[in-house]
Parts: sequence; C-alpha cells; structure tokens
Amino acid sequence: MPNPKRRHSRARRDRRRTHDALDMMSASTCANCGAPKLPHRVCPACGHYRGKLAVRVATSG
Repeated sequence: MPNPKRRHSRARRDRRRTHDALDMMSASTCANCGAPKLPHRVCPACGHYRGKLAVRVATSG
C-alpha cells in the first residue's frame, strides 16, 4: 500500500475538495395541491404523483 512521502499543502488539498459540497435539490410544486415537493416523488401533503393518488395521507385533526 503506497503512502505519501510529503505533506500536501492546504491549497492543494482545498483544490481537490472544491466539488465535494452538495447543492440543495430544487423543489417543484404539486400540480394537485400546490404544495412544495421534491421532483419525481409523491407529494407529502396530498399523496398524489403524476395526477393520480399514489399514497393515502393521514389528515390531522
């Protein structure tokens, strides 16, 4: 197993880590109720996906 002979500088280390941070996923709006939801996922507010009821959501109250 090879080991480094010299220490890498902070600049070299940080250049390697520039793309490691993840971006926030964009939120889209539900076509049924208008609530914000993640794309390609069932709406957590109403349970619809692509215009059809996919999951029954429990109502509070």
